[in-house]
Amino acid sequence: MASIVAQRIRHPEIGEPEPGLWSNCKRYGDQVFLSGLVALEGEEVIGGADPFKQACHIFDCMRRYMEACGGTVDDILKITIYLTDIRHRPMILAARRQFFSGDFPCSTLVAVSALIDPRLLVEIEAVGYVGSSGARPRS
Repeated sequence: MASIVAQRIRHPEIGEPEPGLWSNCKRYGDQVFLSGLVALEGEEVIGGADPFKQACHIFDCMRRYMEACGGTVDDILKITIYLTDIRHRPMILAARRQFFSGDFPCSTLVAVSALIDPRLLVEIEAVGYVGSSGARPRS
């Protein structure tokens, strides 16, 4: 029986951490693990001070990673959302509705005092399973 090895998944349009820190996305068999993603590209905060735009950028990165793994965004089974201001919750939920369909992933939302950069308002991590939604990847 061949052993399954976890592989780091990269996407050419998404900035990656420097080697030796962490992986944004790893796939183990059909399981996909997405690190806490933020709306930071280099030194630029995508979406500025708008939590809706920051969340949309993060969900779009998650979609691209899932597609790079051969799945769809609807194959995400669990997300954890970290907010620096709980009053942003309605905007984050609105962003989530733009990316998921059918049965939404299980979700935990946590208010935190700060993220890695004070300009960041939201961070989202996820776990998925390729093929779990029954949807086919978009071409």
